[in-house]
Amino acid sequence: MEKSPEEKDLHAVSFVVHATRGLIRDQNTRRKAMLFLLMLALLLLIFGFTFLQPALNPQEHPWRVIFFWILCIWLTFTALLLALFDLLVLRLQTRRAERALRERLKAARLRQGSGAAEQSSKSISKD
Repeated sequence: MEKSPEEKDLHAVSFVVHATRGLIRDQNTRRKAMLFLLMLALLLLIFGFTFLQPALNPQEHPWRVIFFWILCIWLTFTALLLALFDLLVLRLQTRRAERALRERLKAARLRQGSGAAEQSSKSISKD
C-alpha cells in the first residue's frame, strides 16, 4: 500500500507543526534551540572567514555568498525571535505570579482582619 505524495506532504507538515509547538511551549527546549542557532551562525561565520573563503569569493560565486549570508542572517533572526518570545512569556508568567501573590496577601489580610474583629468582640463581651 503506497501513499500518495499529498499524504506524505501532510505527514511532513503535521510533524513540523508539532515540533514547532513543542519548541515554543517548553522553555528549556526553546533556550537550547536559541543557543544552538546562535552557535551554528557563529560557526558558519568562522568557517566563512577561514576555511570556506575561497568557495565564498563574491567575484567567482556571487550566489553562494548571497545564500551564505541569508543563511547566517536567518539563523540569527530566528534566535532573536525566539528570545523575544521567551521574554514575553517570562513577563506574562511574572504578571500572573504577582497577581496570585496579591490575591493571597489580600485573602490573608481579610482573614487576619476578621480574626482581629472576632477577638475584639470577644473581649468586649467579656467586660
